[in-house]
Amino acid sequence: MSDQSIYQNLTMLGGDTKQPESPEEAVLEKVKNPQEGTDYCVRFVAPEFTSLCPITGQPDFAHIVIDYIPDGWLVESKSLKLFLTSFRNHGAFHEDCTVSIGKRIAETLNPKWLRIGGYWYPRGGIPIDVFYQTGPAPEGVWIPDQGVAPYRGRG
Repeated sequence: MSDQSIYQNLTMLGGDTKQPESPEEAVLEKVKNPQEGTDYCVRFVAPEFTSLCPITGQPDFAHIVIDYIPDGWLVESKSLKLFLTSFRNHGAFHEDCTVSIGKRIAETLNPKWLRIGGYWYPRGGIPIDVFYQTGPAPEGVWIPDQGVAPYRGRG
């Protein structure tokens, strides 16, 4: 397969792209995995994720960590960034945001395994951490700890 045919269906990479108004409008694009047949872990970290509280409209902030073991596809990173930033004007609870992101990526890529950790900053004095994964990780793949310390305040 030539490099051209691998990238011909991408609509965002290398050009001006409009920010999606909502996660539903956002398009996640995928590219062929050049290392298909080899198990390895891919990690994306979004330390400044923002969404809105669906009740108050106030901003909520999280540190999102996405790990996946690809099969035939990789997520195209610019489309992932635009998808994640589409939550900035989206009202949803922490749990809904975190799990929806994980499910959307899993539906798009059909990876061998995926997990997402949503480490949310305190709202009302209580931090909320949300975790989702598609099943057990395949054996023999190095999957590092997500590296986000539990919230301790001034501890």
